[in-house]
Amino acid sequence: MSLKPLRIIAVGKLKTPYWQEAAAHYLARLKHWRAVEISLLKDGDAALPIAERNELEGRRILAACTPQDTLIVMDERGRSFTSPQFSAFVSHVSENAASTPCFVLGGAFGLSPAVRQAARHVISLGSMTFPHELARVLLLEQLYRAEAICRNVPYHH
Repeated sequence: MSLKPLRIIAVGKLKTPYWQEAAAHYLARLKHWRAVEISLLKDGDAALPIAERNELEGRRILAACTPQDTLIVMDERGRSFTSPQFSAFVSHVSENAASTPCFVLGGAFGLSPAVRQAARHVISLGSMTFPHELARVLLLEQLYRAEAICRNVPYHH
């Protein structure tokens, strides 16, 4: 069975070398099992007030979405999962032949309300706040872990 690709829309480039290396590591592992498309969007202008910056980034995120995307935003106020529950969630959202799971990560100041409202699912990587670069690595690692769980590969323990 051919699995549907996963999409990730993320604001900002990974600037720190160790985050770049970690993200590349998990992305390469994940791509053994699934096609993954990552759309990197430009950060909002740092001179803008935070609310305006988030609104600008939010417009860019929504413009990058396609009608086929099932928007899944990462937000600390979202639903929490264990890794096995997240694996089942990813499998479930991947079953719809008419849509593509699309994970969205905001920039340094999170997501605009418009993006959260447009989301089909709002999920959390944890109740603590993480730097957005680390959040991208965590998402990639958890997506890889989810695939390993589905395949009974001895990575998750």
